[in-house]
Amino acid sequence: MQRCASSQPLVEEIQAEEEEEEEEQEVFQETGGVNEEQVGPVEEASAREPDGRPAPVEHKNGKRAEAGPGVADGGPRFSMFTWLMVVALLGVWSSVAVFYFDIVDYDRVLARAQEFRMNFSEVLQGKLAAYDTDGDGDFDVEDAKVLLEKTSKPEVETPTQRAPEPEEDGPGAEETSAAVPLPPLDDSHFVPDDPTEPGQRYEEEPGSIDTTGVLVEESQPEETEGESGRYQTSSKLSQEPEADKPPKAEPEPQTGSTRPTESRQAADGAAEKAAEEQKEKVKKKKPKLLNKVDKSIKSEIDAAERLRKKGNLDLALKAFDSLVQQHPLSPRARYGKAQVQDDLAEKLRSNDLLQSAISTYGEAAELPDVTSDLLRVALKRRAERQQFLGRMRGSLATLQKLVDVFPDDVGLRNDLGVAHLLLGDNKGAKKVYEEVLAVAPSNGFAKVHYGFILKAENKIAESIPYLREGLESGEPGTDDGRFYFHLGDALQRVGDDSAYLWYERGHQRGHFASVWQRSLYNVEGLKAQPWWTPQETGYADLVRMLERNWKTIRDEALAVMDRSRGRFLPEEENLREKGEWGQYTLWQQGKRVGNACQGVPKTCALMERFPEATGCKRGQIKFSVMQPGTHVWPHTGPTNCRLRMHLGLVIPASGCRIRCTDQTREWEEGKVLIFDDSFEHEVWQEADSYRLIFIVDVWHPELSQYQRQTLSPI
Repeated sequence: MQRCASSQPLVEEIQAEEEEEEEEQEVFQETGGVNEEQVGPVEEASAREPDGRPAPVEHKNGKRAEAGPGVADGGPRFSMFTWLMVVALLGVWSSVAVFYFDIVDYDRVLARAQEFRMNFSEVLQGKLAAYDTDGDGDFDVEDAKVLLEKTSKPEVETPTQRAPEPEEDGPGAEETSAAVPLPPLDDSHFVPDDPTEPGQRYEEEPGSIDTTGVLVEESQPEETEGESGRYQTSSKLSQEPEADKPPKAEPEPQTGSTRPTESRQAADGAAEKAAEEQKEKVKKKKPKLLNKVDKSIKSEIDAAERLRKKGNLDLALKAFDSLVQQHPLSPRARYGKAQVQDDLAEKLRSNDLLQSAISTYGEAAELPDVTSDLLRVALKRRAERQQFLGRMRGSLATLQKLVDVFPDDVGLRNDLGVAHLLLGDNKGAKKVYEEVLAVAPSNGFAKVHYGFILKAENKIAESIPYLREGLESGEPGTDDGRFYFHLGDALQRVGDDSAYLWYERGHQRGHFASVWQRSLYNVEGLKAQPWWTPQETGYADLVRMLERNWKTIRDEALAVMDRSRGRFLPEEENLREKGEWGQYTLWQQGKRVGNACQGVPKTCALMERFPEATGCKRGQIKFSVMQPGTHVWPHTGPTNCRLRMHLGLVIPASGCRIRCTDQTREWEEGKVLIFDDSFEHEVWQEADSYRLIFIVDVWHPELSQYQRQTLSPI
């Protein structure tokens, strides 16, 4: 009984379960065999076998059944709740499908994706992470929906918004820039730069030009009121943005007064007056470069000039050449053609083109009705290019014509004096500078050059005031190392110790390496010391050869002296205070001198083995004989690129010495002294007989092979 009583609830439970299963089976048959387990998660319901059939699914009771219609009638049954869930899920997915397939424009989605170059690789690289809205690592329908919702709304840019700046060469750079159209450039009022004031703009610009003959940067558009001050620059250094600077303190107004103070009014008035004066000054400087013919074709001239300044030289040359052919009486067009030829000559390193430019400059200056300003710039540029090409006499003739046309222009006369000096015509230059100083006695440029000429004439005391006053004037063209050099040298020769003050000033101005080392043709960074040992030079083999063969070298030199003392030419560099000093040169500037080696063949044969000496383009190989009673002024060599070796051949017992900086040494027969003659040195010969030495210049050991090959000769 106990067993029957306990089994009664179990029977009832089984019956209830069977009834529930019968109800679920009815539902199963009506719905075509869809059950809860088969619906499952979206990923499981969409799983397929390789042949396309639905994949089998696992049930919670551990049994396996085939999914989809056609399952056995004995399959599992489902409750009403399961059915309701199925219907709800089907309704949701149906709504989604209807929304996307009927409402969403997929073409638009794809176009938008292409517009921003949204491919899967870019998503992986993180370039389009902003569009992965659901964080699943790819760009899919959900992301497209969010994107379309964003882009379908009208964008209103607030005052604080700024258009995003595209990454350089990055995705969307082209589209982004196109979305912010720029105003078209207006070239109708383009005016070329003016020659006299670089960067200076004038109220009126009738075809003003750049007279330098080289490319210049075009002036930038004027800043708007909102942008001014953001990037203010001086002529040399960029300044801090105004936004980063502390605001200037404004003067506090007087209590109870709404009007500016009298001091402020005065300051404003002074500023306005200064601005007016500057404006007048600028107007006075404005050159008149266009005649009537030029003005009638100003737009065409400006267009061709723009091409030149932008570096489109071939097109610019065609444009100016066409203007010259159409308007042969246009000086400005012809001058523009000359400038382009000048630029091309510099670019292509062509002497023929440069000569063409020189000719065209001359043609522009010879046309009728050429303005005086254009005549001046054309002839001045022509003279400069003639000098550059080595046409010194042609340059002199051009400058003389300029002086004839503009006789009151002191600057042109000064240039004419320089042209005479470049030709070696000190007499002609002296006359020119005397004329300048007669009308402009305080002209510093004329003074230093006139003093330089007097110094060359060995008028030492007379040259000093002109050199000194010219340097003190600070005028353009006076701050030159040669003038400091010769002023100090002149002061030394008259016993004035202020020479070293001028040497120091020249050093501070960057003309001299130091007060002692005053050479003017230098290579920076080379080791600098007055005295050297053979080991320091790296030329120990050369030194050993000289010292071993000193008697052979001496005997050949003495033989030449006995046969023909005329081979020893007097020193001509104006370095002697007194006495006799003769030199017999074998090599100069890296080349043999005539047939000099015929007199000393053994010496030359020995030297041929040492290219550091025979190939030294900034040195010499020579014999030097100095007679008793000779004194050589303190002086320096022209360059720091060489070292000088002295081999003693005939040396008196006493009375011969050489000072380099503050160290004095004496020669010995058969021994080599090595020093850097770019340092100040001085020589005394106070013996009873002549002194004979062999001088060998060698390249500075720190110069590279390339430098030795490319440095200019001295």
